[in-house]
Amino acid sequence: MLKKILSVSGKPGLYKLVSQGKSMLIVEALTDGRRLPVYAREKIISLGDIAIYTDGDEVPLYEVLNSVKAKEEGKAVSSIDAARATPDELRAYMAEVLPNFDRDRVYPTDIKRLLSWYNLLISAGITDFDPQESAEEEDVEAPEATAKETHATPPPVVKNTAPKTSSAAAKTPVGKSTQRMRQK
Repeated sequence: MLKKILSVSGKPGLYKLVSQGKSMLIVEALTDGRRLPVYAREKIISLGDIAIYTDGDEVPLYEVLNSVKAKEEGKAVSSIDAARATPDELRAYMAEVLPNFDRDRVYPTDIKRLLSWYNLLISAGITDFDPQESAEEEDVEAPEATAKETHATPPPVVKNTAPKTSSAAAKTPVGKSTQRMRQK
């Protein structure tokens, strides 16, 4: 489910992938349902591709969200106010959710973002964070890959090599030849 949920740099909130255009994705905001185009030049990240640093291996985001869900009993985060919490309070909360998170590479802003994403997902009615491999999701992965590929390598520029003809250019030789005839 998290493969269809996107974070777009420069735009607040989370978005659900709806459709794909030639060089853009059509997304729908989770908060108010507005649909808007997101172009390939913007940085688009699927929540399914995000992981949290730990002392050992990285932990996928869905596992961390499931831990927060278990701690908060499936409701929005109420045990801490992420906007007003100190960095030490945020790290203490994260230690309860993911005890071995890397305290040097996971910043308080990352923890705030994680908690705000969790609250957005819960308020949108998305409570199943586990990855589901199905044919439908594989079809959705292709548009994301296409958008990332177009971001990485722009399409080739094709120049028109045909000579340009204009009415002014066509009239010029006739005008010169007419002048020559008058001179003779």
